[in-house]
Amino acid sequence: QVQLVESGGGLVQAGGSLRLSCAASGGTFSNYAMGWFRQAPGKEREFVATIRRSFGVYYADSVRGRFTISRDNAKSTVYLQMNSLKQEDTAVYYCAADVAGWPIATMTRDYEYWGQGTQVTVSS
Repeated sequence: QVQLVESGGGLVQAGGSLRLSCAASGGTFSNYAMGWFRQAPGKEREFVATIRRSFGVYYADSVRGRFTISRDNAKSTVYLQMNSLKQEDTAVYYCAADVAGWPIATMTRDYEYWGQGTQVTVSS
């Protein structure tokens, strides 16, 4: 069983930055691909970014060039650096673990374990 705990959310002005962290426990972190998703009120949960076991990364078009996903296997932690934030980035952000190791994992069904989420609010 893998446990994931997000942190780092908060309130930030448009144009600002935040860094989210997700600490994993209960498994061998380096064996998992990790992802970030977000869910705004009234909307479905959507893919943001993923980092594979090989450290390959992939981003949603809406965040490419502004967000950076990274991982520290020694700390069992995945990060999401968010720059140039926009009001439309406001959402609850979730990290997730892809244990099966799909070649590309951008769907919620590709991920077996989820954190509880952290709120990011971007004001004008």
